[in-house]
Amino acid sequence: MGKSAIAVAVAAAAGGEIVSLDSMQVYRHLDIGTAKPTAAEQQGIPHHLLNVVDPAAPFSAADYARIARGVLHDIHARGRLPIVVGGSGLYLRALRGEIFSGPGEVAPIRARLRAEVERSGADALHARLAGLDPCVAARVHPRDAFRLIRALEIIEVTGRRVSELWEAHRKELHQPPLLLVGLRRERSMLYRRINERVDRMLAAGLMEEGERLLNAGYPPDMKPLRGHNYRHIVGVLLGRLDLHEAVRRTKQETRHYAKRQMTWFRAAQDIAWVDVSDGHVGGVIGILLEKIRGLRERHGTA
Repeated sequence: MGKSAIAVAVAAAAGGEIVSLDSMQVYRHLDIGTAKPTAAEQQGIPHHLLNVVDPAAPFSAADYARIARGVLHDIHARGRLPIVVGGSGLYLRALRGEIFSGPGEVAPIRARLRAEVERSGADALHARLAGLDPCVAARVHPRDAFRLIRALEIIEVTGRRVSELWEAHRKELHQPPLLLVGLRRERSMLYRRINERVDRMLAAGLMEEGERLLNAGYPPDMKPLRGHNYRHIVGVLLGRLDLHEAVRRTKQETRHYAKRQMTWFRAAQDIAWVDVSDGHVGGVIGILLEKIRGLRERHGTA
């Protein structure tokens, strides 16, 4: 039983609705390769942030956070419990207000700043940023040209320090109480489940899904098709790779991705970890429900 099934069981018991925290499930038409829950798997529990954007459309973590906050507010207003489910650390940071996107790119300004980097080096931009916004400059490496350009671009567009805008952004956010729970499995079991899931995706029609996307005119190099569950399958469809090698690479890259996810989430200090290796899912659901009750009691909610 995976996190989605556990979340559905918890939602059914606690009067909850599920909000996806998955950077791929937001895209329409990508169902099998994103392990998007089917209608049957959703078991009548409302699911949000699935199928919200066309695969070819730009979509950022900031876009996700903006939409998700509205959904969370609506769920709270109806007296329901929002259960955010997924493994995108970037989306979680955005949802918690830890990412500030600022104004959109202004091509002439960015081109001019890039030319300055080519001409004088990133250190010169860092020195300028230190004079304009020392707090941000202290957090940006002197050779990190991308972040230096972005910070100076924001200052030039808005006429305000990035640190000032960031603080205003944080104050504007209403952050309801959160309970962060991580599900942990023994590594060999996790890797076996990953391999089996790739096999199930292929059996369910992953190749055919990729073919439909290409036949519909979606470019093979668009962002969603560069994901680890699609990239090598697209390679097979384009005649660049044989199926056996594509499956091997897909499983390997998914295992590596899972390892990076665990490393990132383990570094977070406020996640309560629950081990699900022994397969006693009923006990896990009981633990999660008890944690939810405790959160509600501490914050005076029903």
